[in-house]
Amino acid sequence: MATLFIDRREVELEIDHGALTLRREGKLLQRIPLLQLERCVITAGARISASLLPALASAGVGVVIVNPRTHEAAVVAGSPAGDGRRRLGQAALSLREEWKSRWARFWVHAKGVAQARFLLRGAEQAPAARAHLLAAAGQIFSLCGRLRSERPGVESARGIEGAASAAYFAAISRLTPDSLEFEGRNRRPPRDPVNACLSLIYTLLYARAVEAALASGLDPSIGYLHEPAHGRAALACDLMEPLRPAADRIVLEMFRSRVLRLDHFHREKEACLLGKAGRRAFYESVEEPLDRMRGRLLRLARVVARAADRAHHSGGSAEEVAP
Repeated sequence: MATLFIDRREVELEIDHGALTLRREGKLLQRIPLLQLERCVITAGARISASLLPALASAGVGVVIVNPRTHEAAVVAGSPAGDGRRRLGQAALSLREEWKSRWARFWVHAKGVAQARFLLRGAEQAPAARAHLLAAAGQIFSLCGRLRSERPGVESARGIEGAASAAYFAAISRLTPDSLEFEGRNRRPPRDPVNACLSLIYTLLYARAVEAALASGLDPSIGYLHEPAHGRAALACDLMEPLRPAADRIVLEMFRSRVLRLDHFHREKEACLLGKAGRRAFYESVEEPLDRMRGRLLRLARVVARAADRAHHSGGSAEEVAP
């Protein structure tokens, strides 16, 4: 167990004879020897003491505390565990255009395939929209083929991603009832119930992508498809791209099953907002599937970490450190 995720509320963390213990109301929940830990990622209201943090650091265990609402993170470093070399390799990948382009194509292709497969499943469940969904899926698969045949640079890959997403959202609008007024993706502010929920679930997914990057010893701010920018964790944006269609499916299912209804929403000027009762239903519905996505995010982050390690140690070619 290199990384321990702690997302239980009201858990007390203590050091006891060379082990980290987790207790709730005095009851022992878990005991992990410090020798098995490289870092802890805390994402909920766990109780920690000031003395706990230096004790973990001296044992070589780093601590990452993430606020899942604001995406802010605090990091207490343990003993050096190779993360510095890994981040140097990660930065090197972002500075070499051939490496960066290869990774950009990887993220766009993974997202496009996931989008097309989502539409194919939708076509089986919605016969009236079948022709439109199949046509859009075919268009997206064709765009993915261009990524392999043309091997575009970063900017062109972004253009392909934009074209695929436009076709995708136009198609999934056929899967929503007219009462939801969903005609495609919009934001800042979202103007319909579906977009309000998409923005919210993407925010939660982004926070978990930040956690995955930090847990893998990577710098969340250095990405390949997304450029570093103030207030944006570019690598987290990269990591979540292939998982966006899965998040979309969660949102559409909440409307289909009537977990969310129109009376859960209200309007303020141009913005469509989810009310208190709707937020409660939303959070209860997304917690478990988002937790399952954490494993996929970690696997993707580890792909980046392995490539970053190879880039630092070998200074290899784009082929040698490609995803």
